[in-house]
Amino acid sequence: MDSTSVSLLRRLRQSGQETAWQRFVALYAPLIFHWGRNHGLNHADAADLVQEVLAVLVVKLPEFEYDPTQRFRGWLRTITLNRANDFHRRDAARPNSGHSATIERTTATTNVDLFDEVEYRSFLVNRALELMRTEFRDETWQACWMQIAEGRKAADVAQELGVPLNVVYLAKSRVLSRLREELCGLID
Repeated sequence: MDSTSVSLLRRLRQSGQETAWQRFVALYAPLIFHWGRNHGLNHADAADLVQEVLAVLVVKLPEFEYDPTQRFRGWLRTITLNRANDFHRRDAARPNSGHSATIERTTATTNVDLFDEVEYRSFLVNRALELMRTEFRDETWQACWMQIAEGRKAADVAQELGVPLNVVYLAKSRVLSRLREELCGLID
């Protein structure tokens, strides 16, 4: 299965890759929305921002060359904040919009990383785990989850699930290996 994020970016460059686009949207639409909200957009405008950014990506990704020395997230964030600024400019151009103070406060923070590294990593790991869960049998997922998220000892998990200890270790290894594949290139 060609499922690493670098390969996801490569698949997005090709036409007819609906599954790749669905995966990308599931991973990144909430992040784009979050950036928009933190950039001062209301809920509706942030939702529109997601659509605008995705429309830009449909055009830009076919010519995008992944460079492992650069940050894909930085490129995506730049596109997102530029579009968010467009929303603010359009809003300011409307008479009686009443948002000038908000725009001034928001544009003053554009140099600050609005979605810090820890928050970004946590979001992406949790989102990837949500998407990956269906790829594993329930027993495999539970064995891993109980060890990682609940901090339980492998022997206790094996006893509770009624499986050999080796099965518990393999489950954890498989899920974490798949997670590393999914996040390859996304977490800089």
